[in-house]
Amino acid sequence: MNPVDALTEIAELLERDRSSRYKSKAFRAAAQTVAGLSEAELADTARLRSRKGIGDSTFAVITEALSGVVPAYLVELRDRVAPPTESALRSALRGDLHSHSEWSDGLTSIDLMVDAARALGHEYLALTDHSPRLRVARGLSSERLREQLELVPGFAADGFTLLSGIEVDILDEGALDQENALLDELDIVVASAHSKLRMDARPMTRRLVAAVANPRVDVLGHVTGRLVSGARGTRPPSEFDARAVFEACAEHGVAVEINSRPEREDPPDDLLALAAEIGCLFAIDSDAHAPGQLSLLDYGAVRAERAGIPAERVITTWPLDRLRAWTRER
Repeated sequence: MNPVDALTEIAELLERDRSSRYKSKAFRAAAQTVAGLSEAELADTARLRSRKGIGDSTFAVITEALSGVVPAYLVELRDRVAPPTESALRSALRGDLHSHSEWSDGLTSIDLMVDAARALGHEYLALTDHSPRLRVARGLSSERLREQLELVPGFAADGFTLLSGIEVDILDEGALDQENALLDELDIVVASAHSKLRMDARPMTRRLVAAVANPRVDVLGHVTGRLVSGARGTRPPSEFDARAVFEACAEHGVAVEINSRPEREDPPDDLLALAAEIGCLFAIDSDAHAPGQLSLLDYGAVRAERAGIPAERVITTWPLDRLRAWTRER
């Protein structure tokens, strides 16, 4: 087995499993080191072991792959990590409107996110790194976002388009954490609350309604902010008048995000049913922070299918031309 392929697949499986970011980064670093070596350099195992980026675990994977077997650690991960679940709705998805790169709190470069999206058959991916106030996530200042915007067009090729975007923080009174003129330049704006999630229900309702009433917002991200499992522990959902928020989404044409991360399951089933009843549009998004997490879309698709949401109301099933026309109209 090719050692680069083995190391990369291990990294992707660790990412899908939301394992320690340091583990997946170690395997990606080793893959990058090995990719630049000749056959003779790979055969020199004593020198290989001492190269920067090669540790005990990655060295074992490399040597097993070079010997012609599937590395034991890869076999273990293939058995343990749940494979993507197929569904009719998952097959209808054309893209993903919520992803992060190392420009904010993502684990890898933009090009690796793009490669993974293309490998999944995506027609488009929105790059939505965080906004300035989220300092813990290295949110992008207006200057850094402008730098990123200059790079985005360079990733379009062979029928794939990288969309410019942002996951903009919803401030306490419902304003957006970025310059309006800069938000106007972006293809996709996902608005999410990341702070003061335990705010009283009335001000939280006003905050979310104000955000979705802003014509620059396309998608309302992980609306309750809850965590139901995972390394970060659990967190209860924010309290707000869900009917008022979803009616505002329907009125202003903002899509409600079905966040595909299993530790979020956001919106919860009851709120998902309410949003469907009200007539909202939806965006099934991965909220991927690493290439291997882009495949988490299957979780969101299964939840949407179970809730009876038709593909026509899921904007990530739309072809790119229709998606862009919709954002322009809004």
